Parts: sequence; C-alpha cells; structure tokens
Amino acid sequence: MVVEEEHQMSVWDHVGELRSRLMKAMGALVIATLASLFGLADFFLKWLAQPVGGLHNLVAIEVTESVGVYMRVGLLSGFIIALPIIVYQLLSFVVPGLYDNEKRWLFSAIPIASLLFLAGVGFSFYVMLPTALPFLINFLDVQAMVSISRYINFVTNMMFWIGVAFETPLVVFILAKLHIVSPSMLLKQWRFAVVIIALLAAMITPTVDPVNMGLLMGPLFAIYLLSVLFAKIAS
Repeated sequence: MVVEEEHQMSVWDHVGELRSRLMKAMGALVIATLASLFGLADFFLKWLAQPVGGLHNLVAIEVTESVGVYMRVGLLSGFIIALPIIVYQLLSFVVPGLYDNEKRWLFSAIPIASLLFLAGVGFSFYVMLPTALPFLINFLDVQAMVSISRYINFVTNMMFWIGVAFETPLVVFILAKLHIVSPSMLLKQWRFAVVIIALLAAMITPTVDPVNMGLLMGPLFAIYLLSVLFAKIAS
C-alpha cells in the first residue's frame, strides 16, 4: 500500500513538473509574441517583402488581409524568438531520465539543429526566391498584382519546408545512434536517395522548371552526403 502511494505521488510529481515547464514555455511564447507584434513584426514583414521589391509592390484584396498578415508574421516571429526557451523547458523535463552521455549529445544537437534550419531558411530566401519569383510573376508577360497574404503564406511555407529538409543530417545522426541506419547503408542507397531528393525538390520548389529544381537538388544531395558523415560520427 505504501509502495503504491509512493508511486502515485511520483507520477503526480512528474505531471506537476510537466505542467510547470509547459506554463513557462507558454509564458515565453506569449511575451515574445507580444514583443513581436509591437515592433519586430513590421521589420520581418519588410524583410520578407524584399524579394518582390518591397511592401509597396504587394496589394491587399480583402479588408482584413493586412491585419491578418501582420498577426501571422507576429505569431511566427514570436515563436521563433521563444523557441530556445521552449526547447530548454521541454529538455529540462526529459533530461533527468537520461544517461550522462545521452544528455551530452542531446544538448549538443540543439545548436546544430538551429544552424541547419537557419541555413535552409537562408538558402530559400537568398537563392531560391530571387530565381523563382521572376519566373512566376513574368510567366505570361502580364502585369501581376501580388496579394500580400498569399505572398507571405507562399514565402513562409517554402522557407519552413526547406529549413525542415536541412534537418536531415541531425535526424540521420539520431537514427544512427539508435542503430537504425549506418553509413554503409546510406552510401549503398544513394541512387534511391537521388529519387527521393528529386521528389522532394518537385514538391518544395514553387516552379516547374528544371533550373529551380536543380538549384534545390544540389544542396539537398550535399545534405545527404553530410548525413552520411553524421552517421559515421554517431556510429
């Protein structure tokens, strides 16, 4: 009876700890979002509009469109700002149950994941968009009126998915740590990887021309080779 009571108390202690961590993470998200809405959202909007020539080249078709876009960018930038705190709170809940060596590679994976994601975002913004947008806007040689909401949705979605694709080395590192994949396995399956990369490039790339697909396939294949190196380090 005493053992069961102690076990129940232990479970409720974990629930209380998780609730505390989630509340802190949510608080950080709310504060970061408010700070973004009252300052940073305007900066990010102007930055996102650079590939199309600035905000003055975008139009708002609906009455509430501009407000909706501003809120979307504010929430997104607030989440990005609060992300380190959110990840820290979640890891602080999980880490006590891990071994010391597991704690080390888990915490070392956080900055690597951030750098890989930012590399993908930077690639999509500074390489993909400047080549894709002129093709899309001038495709039929007619004057294009670009909606601000659709443009922002288009840009942020592409940046997000390319950023996620750049996380592949870290995912492979974790899989190699769990002995699910190995460097030799990845090298043997390189032809299959090329097919998968081509399919991903076709889904992520906003245009149907092979030039933009090739611009994305090259870095994705380099990321695949980097994943092999990560798997070698993990094994």
